[in-house]
Amino acid sequence: MRAKTVLPAVAMTAVSMVLALAVVVMWLGAAVPWPVALVVGLGIDGGWLATLAYERRLAAQGDHRRAVTAVGWCFGLIATGVLVAHALTAGGAVAAWLAVAWLPVAAKALWLVHGLWEQTALTPAALDAIRGIRQEARDEAAVARARLRAEAATEETRLVAVTQAGARVARTQARTAKTLARAWATLETARSGEDTGRALTCVTSRVTPGVTPRWELPVWGPSEAVAALETAGPALTDAALDGLVDEIRHSQSPALSYRETAARFRAAGHSASEVRLRAAWKRVAAADRGPLGREEQS
Repeated sequence: MRAKTVLPAVAMTAVSMVLALAVVVMWLGAAVPWPVALVVGLGIDGGWLATLAYERRLAAQGDHRRAVTAVGWCFGLIATGVLVAHALTAGGAVAAWLAVAWLPVAAKALWLVHGLWEQTALTPAALDAIRGIRQEARDEAAVARARLRAEAATEETRLVAVTQAGARVARTQARTAKTLARAWATLETARSGEDTGRALTCVTSRVTPGVTPRWELPVWGPSEAVAALETAGPALTDAALDGLVDEIRHSQSPALSYRETAARFRAAGHSASEVRLRAAWKRVAAADRGPLGREEQS
């Protein structure tokens, strides 16, 4: 890559120096001896070349001097001015000499481009690292795009499934509502019919003589919330339960049966499961019978 910028600058500089030397020798050779013209041409080219070499040395050291750059541009402009002046005084070949008069300025511009390239040039290792970083960034971007597309497809599938399930639920609810509406309409027709009450009374009069029941079918309407049950008190221990059962059982003579005891126990506001209450009643009854009762029970 270095040769792509330095070779054109070297070639154009060499051509510009040769043209400047030839023009000075031809232009001044008619007025002064040709050795003098040759010295003038070599002086211009030598000063230009020396200034260019100094600029390249400073650039290799990472330095820059504006004065040296200005002197180099002055020599380039002098060479260009010589070419333009010769072209204007050359008679019929003016256009041909003007066509090459820009070469010294172009050579200086190419050296400027080469200097800028050197300031921004990177080593092969750095370029490889940059290529690796850019490739890694492209890979990560591609993976991120693929992940986003996959997530979008998954979310779309989920939404479609949820929508279809919701539609099925809505259709089922609509069919159920229609079925319930028809059922309640049938019940309402049966309830408001004139012969419904007589038919039901005829059926039940033999079971409940002298009683005329009032038949009312349920009405489909808003329901009322049922009050929550009060929280029961702490559970009774076995000893306390045995004491209550014994007290209720012997509240009258003869002793109450289990059904009567259980009914009075719950009527008094006590709470116990059926299994515990029956076990307590058995323990109290066994204690009343004594050892003989236990032997008979065994």
